[in-house]
Amino acid sequence: MNRNVDRSNIIQIIIFRAACIWSVINPHDMPTWIMEAAPALAALILLILTYKKFRFTGLVYWCILIHCIILFIGAHYTYARVPLFDYLKDALDLSRNNYDKVGHLVQGFFPALVARELLIRTSPLRPGKWLFFIVTCICLAISAFYELIEWWAALAFGGGAESFLGTQGYVWDTQSDMFLALTGAILAQILLGRYHDKRINEMHNG
Repeated sequence: MNRNVDRSNIIQIIIFRAACIWSVINPHDMPTWIMEAAPALAALILLILTYKKFRFTGLVYWCILIHCIILFIGAHYTYARVPLFDYLKDALDLSRNNYDKVGHLVQGFFPALVARELLIRTSPLRPGKWLFFIVTCICLAISAFYELIEWWAALAFGGGAESFLGTQGYVWDTQSDMFLALTGAILAQILLGRYHDKRINEMHNG
């Protein structure tokens, strides 16, 4: 079992590196790339440093990888210029490129599983209403803190932070971002909670 986990982690690192290299080659705006890709790079460093002391389930590692790829795509094009969502904007007659909304949805979805596993394995909390509530609150707090980072970037860089903010003139951008993170956190626990519990039990029993 440990060999399979190790092999899976190697594959994940290879995919991560490929996505990162693709993303950093001729991005739309390098300062924006640095700000948008920083969470993914920080996550990789943190996971490597803690790997021997704490290994997540394969499910969580794959979720983190998918989240990082979404960040790298947004960093490469900027969230307001992702081509597929430009196409959807035109095809569906939308007012904006909504890739950033996908980013905020997963900002609640994938961190919910990370927080859930950390709490189950390192605290007295067990699957149930209190775990569900606390995980949801953690994801909302992460989302709120990220909105503060966007605000600080706007204060520091003014109009130069527009690509990073990706508001596209939407006055309810902050509120909708946090609502989507809340929705993602709830969906992750409803859709994957039981499966996640099985993976944790398998790791514990293995």
